[in-house]
Amino acid sequence: MKIKKNPTPKTAVHIIEKELLQPYNPVTVNLIGAGGTGSQILTALARINHSLIALNHPGLTVRVFDDDKVERANQGRQLFASAELGQYKAVVFINRINRFFGTNWKAIPEKYDSKYQGKADTASAIITISCVDTVSARFEIGKILHTQNKTSAHYRNRPLYWMDFGNSKDSGQVVLSTIGKINQPLSTKYQTVENLPFVTDEFKELLISSESTDNTPSCSLADALAKQDLFINSSLANLGASLLWQMFREGMIFNRGFFLNLKDFRTTPLKVA
Repeated sequence: MKIKKNPTPKTAVHIIEKELLQPYNPVTVNLIGAGGTGSQILTALARINHSLIALNHPGLTVRVFDDDKVERANQGRQLFASAELGQYKAVVFINRINRFFGTNWKAIPEKYDSKYQGKADTASAIITISCVDTVSARFEIGKILHTQNKTSAHYRNRPLYWMDFGNSKDSGQVVLSTIGKINQPLSTKYQTVENLPFVTDEFKELLISSESTDNTPSCSLADALAKQDLFINSSLANLGASLLWQMFREGMIFNRGFFLNLKDFRTTPLKVA
C-alpha cells in the first residue's frame, strides 16, 4: 500500500502590476511627509529614478506633500541649513532634488487629508508612500485610498500600491499594500497573491495601541533625539527603498515589508501570504 505524500505547499508571491514595469509614461508617486523618513525616501526615489532611466525605463514623477516648515530642532536629524529655517520642508527638498538630478518634481506644501482628496489631478498616484507621524493620519490616508480605488478604476494614474513607513524611538516597520486587487498570472511554481491588505486593516489594533499621546513639537535637537534615534529614519528608508527597487527590477516580491528593531539590530520580514 502506497502512502500518498502531502504536496509541498507553493511559496506565496506577488507579481507586480505591469504598469510599473513597462509603462509608457513615468510612474507617478505621491510621497506624503517630508520629515525624518520622508526626506530620506525622497533622495532614494531620485536615485531609483536616475537608475531606471539608465535602464530605458521612463522613471518616476514625484509629488511631495507636507505643510510643515523647517524649525531649528529639525537640523541634524534632517539635512537643513540655517538659511532654510522657516521655509516649507517639501519645497526645500524638492528644489534640492530638482537642481541636483535635473528632475521636474513638485512640492505641494499642503496636508494630504480628506479636504485635499477632491483634487483628482494630484491626489491620486500609482504609488502612494506615507511617512506620517500619527496613526490618525495613517487611517485617513487609508480611507482616501479606499475611495480612490472605487472611483478611479479606468484612468491612467489609477492607484495601485501603498507603502507605509512608521516608527517609534528605535523600532519601526514598512508595509506594502495593494489598492484593490492586482490581477495575477497563472503559475505552476508559485501561489500568486492578488491582494496585499492595508496596514490600517491588518494591524489596526496594533496601530491604535501604539499611538503616542505626546505630539508636542520638539524644541531642540536633544529633545527630538529623546523621541527618535538618530538613525532610525535612514535605516527604515534604505530598507524600504530596497523593497521598492526590487519591485521595479525583479517584477515579483516574496516579502511585502519588514519590522525593524534598531536597538537589537534585528529585521524580520513580512511575508506575502
